[in-house]
Amino acid sequence: MEWRTVVAQRDELGESPFWHPDERKLYWVDIPGRQIRRADPATGSTESWPLPMDPGCIAPVRGGGLVIALRDGIYRAAGWGSALALIARFGHDPKTTRFNDGKADPQGRFWAGTMYEPRDRRAAELYSVDLRASAGNGGEPVIELKADNGVIANGLAWSPDTRTVYWSDTTHHVIYAWNWDAQTNAMSNHRVFHQFPGKPDGWKTGDAGYGGRPDGAAVDVQGNYWVAMFEGGRILKLSPSGEVLQDIPVPARCPTMPCFGGDDLRTLFVTSASYNRPPEELQALPQSGCIIAAQVDVPGLPVNFVST
Repeated sequence: MEWRTVVAQRDELGESPFWHPDERKLYWVDIPGRQIRRADPATGSTESWPLPMDPGCIAPVRGGGLVIALRDGIYRAAGWGSALALIARFGHDPKTTRFNDGKADPQGRFWAGTMYEPRDRRAAELYSVDLRASAGNGGEPVIELKADNGVIANGLAWSPDTRTVYWSDTTHHVIYAWNWDAQTNAMSNHRVFHQFPGKPDGWKTGDAGYGGRPDGAAVDVQGNYWVAMFEGGRILKLSPSGEVLQDIPVPARCPTMPCFGGDDLRTLFVTSASYNRPPEELQALPQSGCIIAAQVDVPGLPVNFVST
């Protein structure tokens, strides 16, 4: 692939990109930078929205605005730069746990998973938050715990037929899959979709023998699962059965998440990290932390909007 730089200003840890079809803009977050960002690739203009704490993920709301998972809970903003209205807090301690990867499902529920920062036990969880049902629930959203027993929640995605949901635990180098009933939001048949080898003891950047660990992901119209391999310097395209179909090098050691965009959804945008990376790595890979993009043959699925 021929990669080009879309946004040259480096993020510390870019994540949660999505293409807004109405605005024709790319949205994403810089987690430790505590900001939401958006760019218009046609003009090259970029905007940044400072936040009071770390944003893990975002999703657009049908009718306007965003749902935002911050460190301590999930919020809604009516528009760009608007005040944050709390939707829900959860039982986690924000000193050790924050929200990480998430997005809306095809029915309009917002899903978000947590990350346990000490990484010494399996304390990460995955929740769905249904705002459509709040009017019939005493004005409160319907919140369900969908999965747990992880360390770093990542890789959330759905198949084109909406019958499969994917979720990964980055620390344990594994992507899971479940059968999913879109109407009832029920998950069943929990299984390993793809298990990657662990990080070798003593490995350091520049060494051979390590392909990275699964981070954020996106799915194309054929049902293939595209996953960023953090510290692997590559994007993998996996078939619906979990077979590696394509191994795509990227000009950053730590890609974090792909998404499909552009009017035809054939532009693959990729976020990445520069935070805490060795100086020699950033010098050798100057696009680290930038937004990069390349053209693909098969279009991706469009972003799902949160319904209220």
